[in-house]
Amino acid sequence: MQHLISALIAIVAGVGACALYYFAANALLDIILPFRDASPRAVRNQKLASVIRPWLFLGPALLVLGLYLVYPVIDSLRLSFYDRTGEEFVGLSNYGWAVNDPEFRQSIFNNLLWLIFVPAVSTGFGLVIAFLTDRIWWGNIAKSLIFMPMAISFIGASVIWKFIYDFRSEGSVQIGLLNAIVEGFGFAPQAWITIPFWNNFFLMIILVWIQTGFAMVILSAALRGIPDETIEAAIIDGAKGYQLFFYIMIPQIWGTIAVVWTTITILVLKVFDIVLAMTNGQWDSEVLANLMFDWMFRGGGDFGRGATIAVVIMVAVIPIMIWNIRRANAEMENR
Repeated sequence: MQHLISALIAIVAGVGACALYYFAANALLDIILPFRDASPRAVRNQKLASVIRPWLFLGPALLVLGLYLVYPVIDSLRLSFYDRTGEEFVGLSNYGWAVNDPEFRQSIFNNLLWLIFVPAVSTGFGLVIAFLTDRIWWGNIAKSLIFMPMAISFIGASVIWKFIYDFRSEGSVQIGLLNAIVEGFGFAPQAWITIPFWNNFFLMIILVWIQTGFAMVILSAALRGIPDETIEAAIIDGAKGYQLFFYIMIPQIWGTIAVVWTTITILVLKVFDIVLAMTNGQWDSEVLANLMFDWMFRGGGDFGRGATIAVVIMVAVIPIMIWNIRRANAEMENR
């Protein structure tokens, strides 16, 4: 209850502070630059106020972005050329270490698995569910249930799935849902998240479970935006259900599908919480973000190598992010 009250106070205080800043900044600007009459000075004040007013609200956001985004990026780049203490310049030796380190290569491989599996499955499930739920009377209820995991934090979702994958020694009562089902079919229970290679997929399912709701909502809106005339013409021409879906609908929303795909891809490149909570990177399940955390903050910390891994993640994310933004802007212009 104490944590709940603290969270509620933080929300109320944060929203209240934003509202207070909005009204106070507007009032202060109107006092400094009054323009209530038709005098030349009032006209100049009005023009000047119209230039300043947007920056009153963009300013704090830009300050926060600069402090917590731009500065860390620049400092990470700098640290990647220094030793573990961040004091002695070592040039490209950290990048040489990354190329030759087996754990780093394993993390790259695992990240590639996540990149192939999670965006494809999440987007595919989201598209199919969006198509099907638009054709049943209880579709909105189904959408609400599927979207619900989006409201759960990654750590919370990991705790839920940890119970699903839970393993107890043979002879003990299995409280994990998956092992209970396996035992029901007469097979031996398994410690699922300790099985190298396959444990990556068990962790990926958690992110698919969360992100399918996001993909469904965006793609459902895109499907509803398809002109009725196109659908009706295809039906008149004798198109069947699967033909309508694959040859009429999907080509018209391909841009939205690509945006959803790349958005989930960016999220996958930064995945951290699920791996940390489920395996802590053990049993060959390490990904780049967890490896960065380990080198940066554990075992005394190595700022140079931790920053190097952070730079690799950033370099991988930037091209996808730029493409995503350009694609979204092109979609908006076409509309």
